[in-house]
Amino acid sequence: MGEQVEGGGGISVLRGGVGLSVNNVAAQALSMKVATIPPGGVIPAHLHVDFETMIYVLEGRVRHEYGAGCRLVMENCAGDFIYIEAGVPHEVFNLSDSEPIVAVIARSAADEWEQTIPYDRHALG
Repeated sequence: MGEQVEGGGGISVLRGGVGLSVNNVAAQALSMKVATIPPGGVIPAHLHVDFETMIYVLEGRVRHEYGAGCRLVMENCAGDFIYIEAGVPHEVFNLSDSEPIVAVIARSAADEWEQTIPYDRHALG
C-alpha cells in the first residue's frame, strides 16, 4: 500500500494513510481506519467474532440491516456515532447513488480482518 509509518519509542504516526492496525504498528487490541463505501455500494453480511466496533459517519447516508437474519434496520447519516457489539451480524448499504459514505471506524481488535467472517442472512436459525 505504500503507507509509511513514522515514529518509534512508543508513538507511531501514519500521515495521509487509511488506518492503523497490527499490520503497520505495534497495536495489540485496537485498530482504526477511514472507510469509504462507493455510491450504491454494499458490504455483504458478516459478523465480528470477538470485537466491538464504533463508527463515526463523516459523509453520506448508510443503512445497516442487522441481527438474526439481518431483519432489523437502522439508518444513519453524517454526524452519527454507531456502536456494533461483537457477534452481531450486519450488512451495510450506501443509500446514495451519487455520494460515497466516509466514516472513521475504531475496533477493539488489532487483527480485525482475521476475526471477521461472512454471515448467511438467509440461513435458518
